[in-house]
Amino acid sequence: MTYPPPSGGPNDPTWSGAQQASPPPADPTLPMPGQPVPAQPGPVDPYAPVDPYAAGAQPQAAPAYPPPGYAAPGYPTPGYPGYGYPPAPSTNGMAVASMVVSITGVMGICGYGIGGIIGVVGAILGHVAKRQIRERGEAGGGMATAGIIMGWISTAIAVLAAVAITIAIIYAANQDSSSGY
Repeated sequence: MTYPPPSGGPNDPTWSGAQQASPPPADPTLPMPGQPVPAQPGPVDPYAPVDPYAAGAQPQAAPAYPPPGYAAPGYPTPGYPGYGYPPAPSTNGMAVASMVVSITGVMGICGYGIGGIIGVVGAILGHVAKRQIRERGEAGGGMATAGIIMGWISTAIAVLAAVAITIAIIYAANQDSSSGY
């Protein structure tokens, strides 16, 4: 099977040499002559089947941006800190002890004033804990303050109770026993 020669060529009787100087109009669907444009890599389908001959490796797409802390080539490295919050300072153990001892002192007020002695110990531990927290930058200032307050309150209540009991004993001892009761 043979095809007829294309029209508009040098074998065409209507063709002239003037048409040779101007090229035919370009088809907009055809690629332009010159450097080829490299194809952009498309997104990788994570559900695509793995090629059994590729040793189990799936092609991975390059990340759009570098991870934080790393710079793209030609750009300065940003000085961002790491993720998350800085670690919390440790809690002062003496502050915890102050609060526990002071709570015990408050509960011991009913035990004939023994809570006052325990409250003094809790308050002193709280003052020492406050000083350590200032010097060391530790946490637990609220617990130390609670230990101080509860310790001195239990001591004050125990002292007031001891004074009241002493006054009641002195008053009872000075009563006239001949009144007939």
